[in-house]
Amino acid sequence: MNRFENWFCGTEFWRRTTREKVLPWILEGSTLGDHVLELGAGPGAATDELRKRVAHVTSLEFDHKFAANLRARFVGTNVTVMQGDAASLAFPDGMFSSAIAILMLHHLRSPEMQDRAFAEIYRVLRRGGIFLAGEIEDDWLHRFVHIRSTFVPLNPKTAQQRLEAVGFTHATVTFGNGGFRLRAVKPLTN
Repeated sequence: MNRFENWFCGTEFWRRTTREKVLPWILEGSTLGDHVLELGAGPGAATDELRKRVAHVTSLEFDHKFAANLRARFVGTNVTVMQGDAASLAFPDGMFSSAIAILMLHHLRSPEMQDRAFAEIYRVLRRGGIFLAGEIEDDWLHRFVHIRSTFVPLNPKTAQQRLEAVGFTHATVTFGNGGFRLRAVKPLTN
């Protein structure tokens, strides 16, 4: 992420927007279960809210500094923070009841990395677990905001097919709130 993104994601404005608009919209109609995997936690705008909703949150963050800061902030709580890569998850199969990625997928370096992340998320979810994501569309403003940052927009027209290719079912793409929401389910049986 570039300096602007690092700053913006840590603002009170973004925390409030995440709490009041983004997260409720992404979670609408979904049940997280008891153990959620938060991918791309950044400075933790969603982490505070997620930990109020489930028994345990595991927050994964690629950036070492963000991960260290989050780990210190949530010591002694129901949040475990790990530094790592969403395309190569260091968790056992079927560990999580749900996984959520808020504005993270476009920071993966290629569509192939996004597909690897989808496959890894599928692997670490329990049967019947859900994957939820919120993403932004490819437009000039988002490209401008991501100057000197990785920006590989997820194509909403192919997202459902890509999620189903790794095994997810009931994959949907819903537009609103300045972006789109993904929802997919790991089936109860093969």
